Amino acid sequence: MNESKAEVLNESAGKGVLECFFKIKQHGSSVKNELIGGVTTFATMAYIIFVNPSIMAASGMDQGAVFVATCIGAAIGCLLMGLFANWPVGLAPGMGLNAFFSFTVVSEMGYSWEVALGAVFISGILFVGMSFYKIRQWIIESIPESLRYSMTAGVGLFLGLIGLKTAGIVVENPATLVSLGDFTKPDALLAAIAFLIIAVLSERRVFGAVLIGILSVTIVGMMLGLVQYNGFFSAPPSIAPTFMAMDIAGALNISMVSVILAFLFVNMFDTAGTLMGVAERAHLINKETGKIEGLSKALKADSISSVAGACVGCPPVTSYVESAAGVAAGARTGLSAIVVAALFLAAIFLSPLAGMIPSYATAGALIYVAFVMMSSMQHVDWKDFTNGAPAAITALMMPLTFSIANGIALGFITYTVLKVATGKTKDVSISMYLLSAIFVAKLVFIG
Repeated sequence: MNESKAEVLNESAGKGVLECFFKIKQHGSSVKNELIGGVTTFATMAYIIFVNPSIMAASGMDQGAVFVATCIGAAIGCLLMGLFANWPVGLAPGMGLNAFFSFTVVSEMGYSWEVALGAVFISGILFVGMSFYKIRQWIIESIPESLRYSMTAGVGLFLGLIGLKTAGIVVENPATLVSLGDFTKPDALLAAIAFLIIAVLSERRVFGAVLIGILSVTIVGMMLGLVQYNGFFSAPPSIAPTFMAMDIAGALNISMVSVILAFLFVNMFDTAGTLMGVAERAHLINKETGKIEGLSKALKADSISSVAGACVGCPPVTSYVESAAGVAAGARTGLSAIVVAALFLAAIFLSPLAGMIPSYATAGALIYVAFVMMSSMQHVDWKDFTNGAPAAITALMMPLTFSIANGIALGFITYTVLKVATGKTKDVSISMYLLSAIFVAKLVFIG
C-alpha cells in the first residue's frame, strides 16, 4: 500500500512539474493529449529522416552522416521550440530548401557542399538577428487578417496536395498537369481509408483519432505484406563527415549573396505561413488583440535551429506544417515538441522501426488536416474584393506553385496593388509596401 501511495505521489509530482513549466491545463490540454500529439506529429514528419539524406547525398555529402545530422538537427529544433517557446511545433530540415541546396547551389551553380553549408549558416545568423530585433515579428504582425487566414488555408491546401501526391491519389499528367491516380494500387486506397478513419473518428470525438488512423492503416499494410518488419536497432553512422564542415569564408563571396538571400527569405516566409497556421489551430491567437501569443519566442527558436542545423550538416531547419496533425490530435504546448525531439533522437538508434510507418498512412492524416485548416477561409471578408481576391490568390497559389513562399508573395503583391489602386491606402502598412516591393523585384529579376 505504501509503495502504491509513493508511486501516486511521484506521478503527481511529475505532472506538477510539467504543468508548472508548460502550463498544460491553461492551454486546455493534458499530458496524455500532448504525448499523443507529439507522437502524431513525429509520425507525419518521420519521412524526412530518410528523404533528406538521399537528397543531400546528391551534393556529395556522406549519406550516413546526413542521416544522423537530420535526426540531431530536428531534435535540437524541437527542444528549442518546446522548452523556450512552449509551442506544439516540430522542426526538421526543410523540404524544398534541401533540394535547392543540392540541385541548384551545388549541381547547377557549381559550389561545393561545404560552401553551400556555409551559406546556410550565414543565412541562419541573419535569421537570428532579424528575430531578436523583432524585425520578423514586426513584419508578420503587420500582415492583414485576411492574408493571415488565407495563409492558414493555403498551408492546409499545400499539406493536402503533399498528402494526395504522396499517396498517388493525385498524379502528374502531361496534358492536364494533374489527374486522378489509380485506386487499384494499395497506396492510394489505403491513404483514402486512413483519411476516412480519421475523419469519422474525429467527428465522433474519439480521442487520438489521427494517431489511431495512422496506426490502423500501418497494421493493415503489415497484414497485406506491404510493410516489412526490419527489427528495432541499428548502429548509428558517424556524424564526423558533416559536423562543423561548413565553409563560411567561401560563402562570404558577392556571388553567394543571392543564394544566402534565397535561403533566408524562403525559410522566413515558409516559417511564417506554418507558424500562423499552427497558431490558429492550437488557439494561440489572442481573441482580443488578434496577436499570436509567444510568437517572438517561437521565431527565435526557429531561427536558432537553422544555425544549429548548419553546424551538424543540415539545410535550414524549419517549422513543419505537419505539426498541424499533432495539434489536431490534441497537442497545445511545448511538451509535444519535446516528445518529437525524443523520438528523433531515438530514431538514430531505431531507424528501422521509425521507417516502418508507410507514407500512405501519414498521407491520410495530412489530407484530413488540410480540410481542417481550410476552414479558416470562412473568416475572410469576401464582400470586399480587395480582401477576398488576395486571400484566394495566396491560398490557391501555395499548392499550385508547390511553394508556400510563392503563394505569400503573389498574395501580398495583389493586396497592395488593389488597395492602393482603389484608394484604400490606410489598409496598407509600411511593411506591406516594403515586402511587396521586394517580392516584385524577386519575381522580375530573380524569378
